[in-house]
Amino acid sequence: MAQAHILVVDDEPDIRHLVQDILLDEGYQVEAAENAAAARHALRLRKPDLVLLDIWMPDTDGISLLREWCAGGAPAMPVVMMSGHGTIETAVEATRLGAYDFIEKPISLAKLLLTIERALESTRLKQENEGLRRRVAEPLEPLGSSRAMQELRTQVERVAATDAFVLIEGEAGTGKQVLARYLHARSVRRERPFVVVSGASLTREHAARELFGSEQSGELRYGLLEQAQGGTCYIDEVALLDQELQTRLTAALSTRHLIRVGGSEPVALDVRVVAGSSRPLAAEVDSGRFQEALYYLLRVVPLKSLPLRERPEDIPELLRHFADYFPDRDQLPYRRFSMAAQNRLRQYAWPGNVRELSNLVQRLLILGQGPEIDLAEVEAALGPVRPDKARAEAPVAIDLGLPLREAREQFEREYLVHQLKLCGGSVGKLAKAVGLERTHLYRKLRSLGVELKDE
Repeated sequence: MAQAHILVVDDEPDIRHLVQDILLDEGYQVEAAENAAAARHALRLRKPDLVLLDIWMPDTDGISLLREWCAGGAPAMPVVMMSGHGTIETAVEATRLGAYDFIEKPISLAKLLLTIERALESTRLKQENEGLRRRVAEPLEPLGSSRAMQELRTQVERVAATDAFVLIEGEAGTGKQVLARYLHARSVRRERPFVVVSGASLTREHAARELFGSEQSGELRYGLLEQAQGGTCYIDEVALLDQELQTRLTAALSTRHLIRVGGSEPVALDVRVVAGSSRPLAAEVDSGRFQEALYYLLRVVPLKSLPLRERPEDIPELLRHFADYFPDRDQLPYRRFSMAAQNRLRQYAWPGNVRELSNLVQRLLILGQGPEIDLAEVEAALGPVRPDKARAEAPVAIDLGLPLREAREQFEREYLVHQLKLCGGSVGKLAKAVGLERTHLYRKLRSLGVELKDE
């Protein structure tokens, strides 16, 4: 894994410099420490991706240092022990404490490089597996063949070629994290960590320690930002960060350095930050709830995660995706949506967006029977439309610069198209819903240019 940062801890200068030169030639970033004190100092300045640790050192032996790093559980990075006087007992003790492997001196170059490669790959796979377990039913990339989604994916791929910070705004459930993961996967940082920070969870008492890490009572803890070193940190619902966190984050992103809670030395920060928000951040800035400096830092490149109601042509593809996903994951029966059911769901407003759609599909697979999901089953699952909900789901933008007649026609068209969707395309139901005689309604729809399909 190119550009991984490796710390070499060995009291013998010849071995230390030899290993350092070899690893630099292989494309790694390398730092060397001659004893335990220097190693502790190096770990405070930067979290390495891997440590090569000699066992026999004059001040503190490697086993004691490893035990110190494992005080809170597993070490924060893979540790490979090195020794010229190794015994089976020492190797067993090191492994029991959490060391990844044990290499005997004189060091074999081939074995050293292979062990490092395997240790780094093991860490990467572990991070990927943890990420997959946390994700419920997210697609691997933003799904949809609509023109809007094609343009969005093209935009993301252009942004991925840079290291610019990105702000993704969009309604809840539209897949902002999927978009962030897709951006990371297309970037040069794709082999490095992708760390998710929940803005909602960081409102707790120890939020600063979780995000920035801490140095307290001799214990060093790496925060979420440092865990993303070299990779991408996605901050979900960034508008929910409190003012103190906003101030610290602004300072860290401005200087590309952070200071841990209880620490005094700045730590270099090499992280791409992608922020997501379901609240319009400009409005949060205007209200004083979000700091303007942080807003402009994050909004180098703005992206919008699109709601489903703006891309109904993508709904059949999403239905197929989740109808295949849940049977594979949960051993549910395979079922397919009838054309009538798909058409009904294309007309639904989806206030909960992709998250609501995935939950609906899962529910229909669990509770339904038979190979096909029909219209009646979908209607029952959606439930009755509340009048207040229907009004809330009908955003109508009227150009106030139009003459009165044209503005009225624009409103009538938007209103009738929305009501027609709620009625499943039935003009008969629409006539009852809006209180117009059916023949008059037909003339009104045609005069407004509303296309009607056969009922």
